[in-house]
Amino acid sequence: MSQPKTVQDDNVPIWLPRLAMHGGPRFLQIADALQAAMADGSLKPGDRLPPQRQLAAQLDVDLTTITRAYDEARRRNLLEGRGARGTYVAAPKVELTPILDLSMNTPPPPDGVDFDDMLKQGLSQVLMRADNELLMTYHLAGGSDSDRKAGATWLEPMFGHLDARQVVVCPGAQAAIAALILALTEPGDAILAEPMSYPGLRAAATQFGRHIIAVETDQHGMLPEMLEQACRQHKPGLLYLNPTLQNPTAITMPEHRRKELASIAKRCNVRIVEDDPYWLLADAPPPPVATFAPEQVYYISTLSKCLTPGLRVAFVLVRDPHERERFLAALRSFALMVAPLTAALATQWILDGSADGLMQGIRNEARLRHRMARDILAGRYSGAGDGLHVWLELPAYWSSSQLARAADGEGIAITPAEAFATGSGSVNAIRISLGSIKDRGRLQASLQQLSHLLARRPETFSAAVV
Repeated sequence: MSQPKTVQDDNVPIWLPRLAMHGGPRFLQIADALQAAMADGSLKPGDRLPPQRQLAAQLDVDLTTITRAYDEARRRNLLEGRGARGTYVAAPKVELTPILDLSMNTPPPPDGVDFDDMLKQGLSQVLMRADNELLMTYHLAGGSDSDRKAGATWLEPMFGHLDARQVVVCPGAQAAIAALILALTEPGDAILAEPMSYPGLRAAATQFGRHIIAVETDQHGMLPEMLEQACRQHKPGLLYLNPTLQNPTAITMPEHRRKELASIAKRCNVRIVEDDPYWLLADAPPPPVATFAPEQVYYISTLSKCLTPGLRVAFVLVRDPHERERFLAALRSFALMVAPLTAALATQWILDGSADGLMQGIRNEARLRHRMARDILAGRYSGAGDGLHVWLELPAYWSSSQLARAADGEGIAITPAEAFATGSGSVNAIRISLGSIKDRGRLQASLQQLSHLLARRPETFSAAVV
């Protein structure tokens, strides 16, 4: 049996080009060279790589650079460790029937941002500066002083300088919505919302015995005259709005409409939950509704859509101290606190500027993906050019549920309009999320596949018999 081939040379491994002074981080240059060598056949599965110290000496770089390069290559599934025997080129990873997920609204991976390194650096700073025992114990709901300060900083682009005491830190926007429903309404109360709204609102309302009344909309969002009529008729406990890049329709409500709705809510004494996860991703969005009725509105901004869902941190602006206590009491009934470690990481990223860098990368990537969707879905695309999703109205020969089933049969997940309906009516449309497929090439392929599917009629599909 032949021995595994060691890929090395008296000087430099044949697969590795000279490191460029201005070619970016050296560890990434090494990892990229590994990937290129595997692609062109210079390296093959089972080839053994030089020990890290040997390669560091050959390249005249420090050992940490090689360690990071090998770690990055392992992250890309290029290498595998075999204990004392060394590090080897890995066999290609085989994915069986991969799902092309256009259904989950998550931020796309930003190009040029080393998220793994950012995560390691952030956690390192947290562990270095924080009392580790405090990161692993119970905390009062609402966040620490530093977490609230970070929340006030996060909300500054929307509202300017804020008193950090007005900010409540929550374990995600869904928890915030549920706590606000509990705190501000009674069983049997009506909650007003647009006909197509965030499904989590309906889930929470149903669980707590509240019912949702759909208020008619136009191309700018909820109609003021219909809101006023619904307020008089139903005496609602809450009005729910998602005014910026609305989920799912991607409509951004103009400033004049926001002012009108805020004025009606004040006149009818109806409190507003303004769920605004996409404001920081939007291109020049209008001021939040909360700026026009500050005492009337509870404003929610989550990190899940602008940074990463894994943080599970949302900030809620509640200006009245008595209302804040009611909200916290409701929140404590089912979610005592944000996990301290993730809250501390979010605070670290916001206060040291890492969050801004990551968000800018996500914003740029999202806009690039919207351009791709517009080119591929020409004639059907109706997105705003930013945000995380596209609302696609369908040709009459497809129903949204029918198309979702057909797409699923081809390995594509999409979300039909029925998932967002708050009333009995619906529209013939689907939501396409552009961030959950990490690889841009796979996203392009899935959009092209969906475009071809849309162009065909459902009669062409028949069930397989096995």
